Amino acid sequence: MLLELSRWLAQYYTGFNVFGYLTLRAILAAITALAIALLVGPWMIDALTHHQIGQNVRSDGPQTHLKKKGTPTMGGALILVAMTVGTVLWSDLHNRFVWTALGVTLAFGAVGFYDDYLKLVIGNSKGMPARWKYFWQSVAGLGAALFLVYSGTVPAGTTLYVPFFKNLFLPLGVGGFVALSYFVIVGTSNAVNLTDGLDGLAIMPAVMVAGALGVFAYASGNAVFAHYLLIPHIPGSGELLIFCTTLVGAGLGFLWFNTYPAQIFMGDIGALAIGSALGIVAVIVRQEIVLFIMGGVFVLETVSVMLQVASFRLTGKRIFRMAPIHHHFELKGWAEPKVIVRFWIITVVLVLAGLATLKVR
Repeated sequence: MLLELSRWLAQYYTGFNVFGYLTLRAILAAITALAIALLVGPWMIDALTHHQIGQNVRSDGPQTHLKKKGTPTMGGALILVAMTVGTVLWSDLHNRFVWTALGVTLAFGAVGFYDDYLKLVIGNSKGMPARWKYFWQSVAGLGAALFLVYSGTVPAGTTLYVPFFKNLFLPLGVGGFVALSYFVIVGTSNAVNLTDGLDGLAIMPAVMVAGALGVFAYASGNAVFAHYLLIPHIPGSGELLIFCTTLVGAGLGFLWFNTYPAQIFMGDIGALAIGSALGIVAVIVRQEIVLFIMGGVFVLETVSVMLQVASFRLTGKRIFRMAPIHHHFELKGWAEPKVIVRFWIITVVLVLAGLATLKVR
């Protein structure tokens, strides 16, 4: 929106051409999203508290979590508002990738909102039935994948690239691309949701991964950089840098209130949306494998749940004291802030490893 305005104003004063620079708009988008989150956050906390929309706590979990009962939830709406406003204000609204990423994020956020609404407002402890939750996630994920494959203009858009290798890639075709995209988008969404169990545990890794994906988007959208770095050139994907920086800004603003001890939790509305946002960006810039590297904490949390369920069903025994694995460490005696910060440190290392794939080939 503001890009179009600046182009019009540039007719009268050339100084407005500065807003044509993608990097400047990305910085301004991050600042905008951060400011919105910080300004709206206190009001949202008060509103959720007033309407008694608070967290339910499992009695069989770590006893230290019992004091979290009643903490305002559904704070992910704050992130979505900040991201949406920042993206609409500073991105090129003629770019199909921007609308695809924003649409997927809001669609998954809607699924999470309804699930939270049933649990916290209606009082249905089970929330949305799993089959329907998965169904609507699948609709959004498959819809995005089909749109991308049929609106694509370059072969690179449907090719799987393997990091650390110069010439190792696999043409997927329509079926393979749709299947992989669906798995990445829906899988990442649920992985972030599983990770969102401690104060700030999910949001900070998501912020770091989003920032790194923004670097990939910027490089992939630039033909010169993409050729030099030996990564796929996806015309138009550079605008996703702005989408990613709004997630960074909104996430940091949310973390201001979500850091230990949390004043607000994101709920499914935030976790499902953020995970899908990371997934759709990785799909568009063709860095699905790199996403799994950088989002290793999300992968670990998901695998721990899968192993726990499989072990209990097959042997009647549990591998971990409690899954997801962050609860296992809590029950071993680790203080909650220690678990959180150590998982953040792991994410820093993994994100650096993912960024290293830009040159190590």
